[in-house]
Amino acid sequence: MSCDWLLIDGSSMIFRAFYGVPAGVRGPDGQPINAVRGFLDTLARLIVQRRPRQLAVASDEDWRPAWRVALIPAYKAHRVAEPVPPLLEPQMVVIFEILSAIGVDHLGVADHEAEDVIATWSALTSGTVEVVSGDRDLFALVEDPRVRVLYPEKGGLAVVDEAEVTRRYAVPGRRYADFAVLRGDPSDGLPGLRGVGAAKAAELIRRHGGVPEILRDAPLPEADRDYLTRAMRVVEPVLDLPITLPSGRRDRYPDRPEEVAALAARHGVKGACDRLMAVLAAMG
Repeated sequence: MSCDWLLIDGSSMIFRAFYGVPAGVRGPDGQPINAVRGFLDTLARLIVQRRPRQLAVASDEDWRPAWRVALIPAYKAHRVAEPVPPLLEPQMVVIFEILSAIGVDHLGVADHEAEDVIATWSALTSGTVEVVSGDRDLFALVEDPRVRVLYPEKGGLAVVDEAEVTRRYAVPGRRYADFAVLRGDPSDGLPGLRGVGAAKAAELIRRHGGVPEILRDAPLPEADRDYLTRAMRVVEPVLDLPITLPSGRRDRYPDRPEEVAALAARHGVKGACDRLMAVLAAMG
């Protein structure tokens, strides 16, 4: 099955490449290039498997935006205790240098995460969209038949559409954000409502429709009302960043051949670059 757009959560995929490829993979200068090679090869495989017509990569310009922390102080607090690994940080720069030279559109927006860029891009296109991310917050974008998430699991990529959201969480397919806010999500630092677990959260959503309806209809302590209002602003990806939809493809690849050749030689990733450029040239 092909799609109009394949939108990649670049930060998520880079981390998975870093931990999925042995750290002993090094370039000619002895520096680790495991994340670089793993990311480029994963991107090439995705293009072959999903057959998109257009492609773009989003990145976290801010791992833990201050405006989200101001609303929920515990928001992704683990990112303070577990910063970007020192061996990964320089590889992230290399990955985006290579993408730029090849001609793959990529973007990060100040004070925002990759999920916000992806959400805004999704809102700007009327075409079919597949989002590749390990961030469950993006399940909030699922919209049959237009938008679905490809979520990495041990067995491969799980295709998350509205039916899959319902199967996993027993809520209507477009209500994942409401569910996460009510139940809580340790990975995001969301405490949830006191005494509300997965089953209770799902039951509240089925009865009322979602958090806005719960706020309107249900008798709640003022502290709970305040939490729900703030948490929904934190969890829901931003849909209206001041960005445009990129072209998503080039008439030819690579965009800057000499720069690609120099980067590939310097970092020992010529094979990975060649594979990516070959599948990009055949895309669509």
